Amino acid sequence: MMQSDHESSGRNPTPTEGRPGYNAREIAVPSTIAITLRNTLVHYFRKMRSTAISPPRVSPSEILWSWVGGFCGIGAVSFINFNLIEKTDLLMVIGSFGASAVLIYGVIHSDLAQPRNLVGGHIVSAITGVTAYKMLHPYLWLAAAVAVATAIAAMHATRTAHPPGGATALIAVIGSAKVHALGYLYVILPAGLGATVMLVVALLVNNIPNTRKYPRFWY
Repeated sequence: MMQSDHESSGRNPTPTEGRPGYNAREIAVPSTIAITLRNTLVHYFRKMRSTAISPPRVSPSEILWSWVGGFCGIGAVSFINFNLIEKTDLLMVIGSFGASAVLIYGVIHSDLAQPRNLVGGHIVSAITGVTAYKMLHPYLWLAAAVAVATAIAAMHATRTAHPPGGATALIAVIGSAKVHALGYLYVILPAGLGATVMLVVALLVNNIPNTRKYPRFWY
């Protein structure tokens, strides 16, 4: 008579193994899934470790010219907004221009700060923002999410990635009644023309010091 595996191994079966219908594969499969899941999570969180260090502090000259550019650029669009068109239904300045100023006056060598990205990013994002609001305004939370997500995708597709563009799209949805009343005019003013004014200032100011040259590329 043949001996069972437990008898031949000289050990007593565990309660689980002694259960009627016991199959080792029933235990092995969940264990394999658990191990795979654990390894996946470990790999996922390890990707959050830093692989570089913060960049060095910029020179005093770079700080000064970044300040001058930011002052002149925002000053220009703000002057137009509050002194030339304040009594109209138009706008020339929006919050996202503050973020653009950081790039085009403070980080001028970044791909995201070049003319194509500055103007194109704001225009593309304004279009997506206005469209999202018009189609989904009864559901503002959804309109906001669609506006920003679509702006990101559209900027990628058109090679006009400019982070402040995401804010331009969002403002088109959550902005004031004055913003909503502009409709697609928002794409031209403030988004397009405002960005163009800031670009002109960037061209004038960024090329004054010998240590700076702007832009790196136009198209």
